[in-house]
Amino acid sequence: MKTKKGFHLRTICGENIMVAEGIENIDFSRIISMNESAAYLWKKIEDDHEFTIDEMAAYLLEEYDIDEATAKRDVAKAIEAWKEAGLIEE
Repeated sequence: MKTKKGFHLRTICGENIMVAEGIENIDFSRIISMNESAAYLWKKIEDDHEFTIDEMAAYLLEEYDIDEATAKRDVAKAIEAWKEAGLIEE
């Protein structure tokens, strides 16, 4: 999997918001915000970086005091949400 070109994470008024660049990515019907851990993961994989669930889970384990099963479960949820939002591609 990899991030889709044209999406960048910005902090606006203390909120982590995805900003679309390019006419093909603009959808004014929704705003995509991320919590702290999702934003942390996005920063690790943005810029067209190839990634796996295991790699992302390892990032969470480095940063947060959680177990591997929780990290993988949380990563799977984030990936599913990002797919639905059109932020990543396979």
